[in-house]
Amino acid sequence: MSALACLELGYVARAHGLRGEVAVRAFDPASETLGTVERVRLRLRSGEEREYAVESFRPANKEDLLYFEGVESRTAAEALVGAKVFVYREDLEPPEEGEFFQGDLVGLAAVDEQGASLGTVEEVWATGEVPNLVIRAKGRPELVVPFADEFVPTVDVPAGRIVIRPPEYLEADGPQGPAGGPGDGDGG
Repeated sequence: MSALACLELGYVARAHGLRGEVAVRAFDPASETLGTVERVRLRLRSGEEREYAVESFRPANKEDLLYFEGVESRTAAEALVGAKVFVYREDLEPPEEGEFFQGDLVGLAAVDEQGASLGTVEEVWATGEVPNLVIRAKGRPELVVPFADEFVPTVDVPAGRIVIRPPEYLEADGPQGPAGGPGDGDGG
């Protein structure tokens, strides 16, 4: 499966009931995407990938409940728990100009406005009014930044890069990890 052919939407959180239904938790709880597609691709915890036809869909409180073709027991559903859920881009309406699929943000290189590396966007948490980007880099504390214009002035998905303006309380501590590039003479 090509990374460009599919878009990661969420994960199988748990088995539901006795007849093979699963609960899928999407990155964006308001997303209705799973209710519009006829198939998904799952990447199991083992790394194996499988395509499943969606037999039924119903929204629930914080997750969506789905039956996949061929998954007919609780045991079969439990084997899918923890699997990443992908949808095929060709099955989706493209985003409007200036909009992004949240799954496209995962994997982008995060840099500050001077171009210094902050890490990689590894997760998107949709826990409040706006999603939060979770940025990680080896040897640095995790950075959680609201996905709002104030903190994210530039997103360039084709270039694989996102510009982050960290919240002020982080800037007061100075750069984390290795020193920035030339011209960083503030002294922190």
